[in-house]
Amino acid sequence: MIDVDHLCLQQGDFRLDDLSLHVPKGKYALLMGTTGCGKTTVLEAIAGLRTFASGRIQLNEHDATYLSPAERNIGYVPQDGALFQTMTVRDNLGFALSIRGQPAAAIKERVEQLAEWLHIARLLERRAVGLSGGETQRIALGRALANHPPVLLMDEPLSSLDEETRDRMIELLKELPRREKVTVLHVTHSRHEADQLGDFIFRLRDGRVEVIKADGIASQNITELRS
Repeated sequence: MIDVDHLCLQQGDFRLDDLSLHVPKGKYALLMGTTGCGKTTVLEAIAGLRTFASGRIQLNEHDATYLSPAERNIGYVPQDGALFQTMTVRDNLGFALSIRGQPAAAIKERVEQLAEWLHIARLLERRAVGLSGGETQRIALGRALANHPPVLLMDEPLSSLDEETRDRMIELLKELPRREKVTVLHVTHSRHEADQLGDFIFRLRDGRVEVIKADGIASQNITELRS
């Protein structure tokens, strides 16, 4: 579950005022908006990477407003993947488990499980350099999921991919809530991605969130859903 309640944030001339959104447990939500509207800023605030003036953030039914990023127990996929290029793909995938002191056998099992699902097993012993965009995003996704986070945040994970690779990634992402038991918030500017993936679709415009679709119901029928 992701619940953002009356969030207010200001950075220079940029301001988000009284922003709220709610994603129920196990649902896939997309946050849309034009370039520069603040989508990434909202995602970073939820992740604990950006300070804000007021408001409350709940994750997985726990108040996370004042928790550090590490204490929030989330998976985070930045737009560029941000892989550790001095590490192998295997070590990238197992990083979150290694720093938590998990046994080597458990790390190996989880890494190989993720690599098989994401079709990157052939890359495990390679350094994380010289990879295609699709490979980079699959590895970044696997690394974010390795520790079984209840919440996954993704910042335009498909924006740099060609159409064929993007469509293959969409098919993988569709499986996320069921397979990994995770609640997803995915930032995008693509309505195609939103329509393919979203149980919920939000649009950020003029510093406020509009609900476009809620649990499969389009905006014109959301009033009926709430009644």
